[in-house]
Amino acid sequence: MDSAEVEAQIESEIPDATATVSLPRTPDENHEDSHFAAVIVSPAFENKSLVEQHELVYDALGDAMTTEIHALEMKTYTPDEYDQTASVE
Repeated sequence: MDSAEVEAQIESEIPDATATVSLPRTPDENHEDSHFAAVIVSPAFENKSLVEQHELVYDALGDAMTTEIHALEMKTYTPDEYDQTASVE
């Protein structure tokens, strides 16, 4: 599973989500590094705790979280939260 596939899976499973997924480090010598970093923005995160937001992402990725993805760093935002962080930068 590559970054584009992770993005597509998240975006297809979480309503109105926009995901940006990257590899946060250089792949291992076998080019099989399955560590990803993701920024996910969705109104589905409204009124949910951080744990609940992350659970939505894990649920969206399903079995891939235990078979194809070794680790996933994630930052989750509602659209308003994301707009606020963008205006600070």
